[in-house]
Amino acid sequence: MEPVIVSIEDVLDLHTFLPKEVPDLLEDYFSECISSNIFSVRIIHGKGKGILKKRVHGLLKKNPMVKSFKDAPPEDGGWGATLVELNR
Repeated sequence: MEPVIVSIEDVLDLHTFLPKEVPDLLEDYFSECISSNIFSVRIIHGKGKGILKKRVHGLLKKNPMVKSFKDAPPEDGGWGATLVELNR
């Protein structure tokens, strides 16, 4: 399987990824964000039944690169997105 090339910016949309890809994706993406001096990231996981959101939040809680996270405000996706602050 070919690796997926993702541009590094302050928004990561998980809709195009399989659930099993998310843990490694977040780890790699956050590393690249920090290297690119991006410390605030919006992760779009969608609303649905909240399964992916719970998984993402569980991964964020364990990740040492993550300073904090919270639900996005309504204008940025509400509970369908999470705002993440990374450690500098």
